[in-house]
Amino acid sequence: MSLSIPTLGAGTFRLKGDDAYKSVEMALNAGYRHIDTAQIYGNEKEVGQAIADSGIPRQELYITTKIWMDKLGKDSFIPSLQESLKDLQVDYVDLLLIHWPLKDEAVSMEEYLKELKQAQDSGLARHIGVSNFTVAQMKQAIEILGDNVLYTNQVEVHPYLQNQQVVEYCRQQNMIVTGYMPFAYGDVLKDGSIKHIADKHRATPAQIVLAWMAKSGFVTIPSSTKQANIESNLAYVHVKLDDEDMESISKLDRGHRLANPDFAPEWD
Repeated sequence: MSLSIPTLGAGTFRLKGDDAYKSVEMALNAGYRHIDTAQIYGNEKEVGQAIADSGIPRQELYITTKIWMDKLGKDSFIPSLQESLKDLQVDYVDLLLIHWPLKDEAVSMEEYLKELKQAQDSGLARHIGVSNFTVAQMKQAIEILGDNVLYTNQVEVHPYLQNQQVVEYCRQQNMIVTGYMPFAYGDVLKDGSIKHIADKHRATPAQIVLAWMAKSGFVTIPSSTKQANIESNLAYVHVKLDDEDMESISKLDRGHRLANPDFAPEWD
């Protein structure tokens, strides 16, 4: 599968109002071309306005949004996506995700995945995928949609939660893993091993984590409201981690999961 999605994107989770607008504006000015939002973030209008004001040609951008759990039914799925597109001021998104699988099957997976595919078939989304799906749920999704239809599974991934079973299954299925919260709300940036590697490479701890994510084959979408961080994160591409660095980071995995709401699935 060719990677048409930029490895580093600007996330907008927890950013509201002017913060969301400014963060996207700074990211686009700094050179980011991949922007990630979701219906539940309540910031699609601000994200869309920042994109519109940037004047960057639409085809140069990679825009992701996600359908929230109360919009998965046949009656509301496509209308809610059309509302998102209107807020984002675009005719299509590059990637549309199911934000969380439904625990209670109030809407069957078959129903909402067929709506997802319909969004792609009608040109409202270039690629489609899932978020927070377990191995069992991905297997079920692939049974419904067939092979090589789902482009990514967006899940929490950082040095403290390396999510190996999910990652391994995605690789077998030719699905990209998009890792969210790569810094674990800053926890991993304080880690002694990460700081040691950062000193060795004359880099920031954040650049080390992003270089590790990229070298491990992950796409990632950190969010920030600080221009200095937004700009310096892009410089991760100059960091060349060696086998010893990668080995050292692989040992940091401790199942430290931060995104675990009561509606989360039974994690692998």
